[in-house]
Amino acid sequence: MPPLSPKEYLRSQLVSKVRGVFNDVEGGEKPVPVSDEALFEKDSPIRLVHADIVAMMVGGIRSLLLQMLHPHALQGVLDHSNFREDMHGRLRRTARFIAVTTFGHRDDAMAAIARVNRIHAEVGGTLPDGAPYSAADPRTLAWVHVAEATSFLAAYLRHVRPDMPGAMQDEYYRQFAVVARELGADPVPLDRREAELLSREFRADLRSSPEARDVARLVLTQKPRGTPPALQTLLGAEAVALLPSFARSMLGLERPGLRSLPARAATWGMGKTLRWAFKQN
Repeated sequence: MPPLSPKEYLRSQLVSKVRGVFNDVEGGEKPVPVSDEALFEKDSPIRLVHADIVAMMVGGIRSLLLQMLHPHALQGVLDHSNFREDMHGRLRRTARFIAVTTFGHRDDAMAAIARVNRIHAEVGGTLPDGAPYSAADPRTLAWVHVAEATSFLAAYLRHVRPDMPGAMQDEYYRQFAVVARELGADPVPLDRREAELLSREFRADLRSSPEARDVARLVLTQKPRGTPPALQTLLGAEAVALLPSFARSMLGLERPGLRSLPARAATWGMGKTLRWAFKQN
């Protein structure tokens, strides 16, 4: 086998590094194979959005911050997760679930959904005010889905394709709704208008709390294994910049302002580099 050219070597090193962040390499985990028999067709909106690593990382952080404003979602994390000790593992498992349900064989996707549903059925408890909560509650699941869908798309529009046609954006919501419904979420937005309306409706369910702010701080200061601290800072700054103003206020976060410009430029450059690296992989 001929030796790699400098360009090919750099590409292979970048791909290997990123895959090491998103997969439990030490545990023998391998990247999710892309299937022609997935739930969604090749080059459809959901596969385009979920394929961009940087946009998904920024969107994922934004989504987690929003989710923690829902008392039920927050309490589930506090009571049933070791996120303080293994934030990277939690994020990696979420990323893998999205990869399987977006790109994997439909049988693997449905198996992953069934596995999550079984876990959700066992997660529940009591809020500080005595009210019960359940991870299987359709409305809580709906907020988690809305937070994810709006965040992933917002990051993609900001960093990859600002001119993405509205019809494609609406199709993204319709496609992502397939997974949300299988998870038991209700109501689920099917286009941009419904996503906006539901985001406004859910604001009545959200609460600011010291616990939510603490989790937000941990999310923004985490140092995932294999990820340079400076990179995590850039991604976090971009995620905060993309948050609605009410969410930043509730989480005690400041709007980055002009300070976000270097982070946005660096994130854009990183995204361009990674898209080049994965182009032939």
